[in-house]
Amino acid sequence: MAKQEYIQKNKEWLAAKAAEPGVLPLDKGIYYKVYKSGKGISPNRNSVVTVHYVGKTINGRTFDSSRGGTAPAFRLRELIPGWIIALQKMHVGDKWEIFIPAEQGYGKISQPGIPGGSTLVFEIELLCVG
Repeated sequence: MAKQEYIQKNKEWLAAKAAEPGVLPLDKGIYYKVYKSGKGISPNRNSVVTVHYVGKTINGRTFDSSRGGTAPAFRLRELIPGWIIALQKMHVGDKWEIFIPAEQGYGKISQPGIPGGSTLVFEIELLCVG
């Protein structure tokens, strides 16, 4: 598949996902679906967040996962824009699936297991904010 065709397919997939019941919009073209609601605090850009996550491309292929190991901690401001935007809306205890357009992920730059222009799908569970 040509790169432009791949990018277009990812945009069309995200538009279709956005129209599904229960899928809600965030800023900058990001969408999410709530699986579990927590009651804890929300992080800010300077927070250290501890999360469990699974990252996939739109074809369902997992490119990264913390499941099966210790939940990692990250400084929120050092993550991709899509995570920064979504996690600031989450509360400790929340478990969401987020759908991130390429522009808020890795853009046109390929990463290991992630072709440039990919819409990213993450299941994120926010465990702790420090």
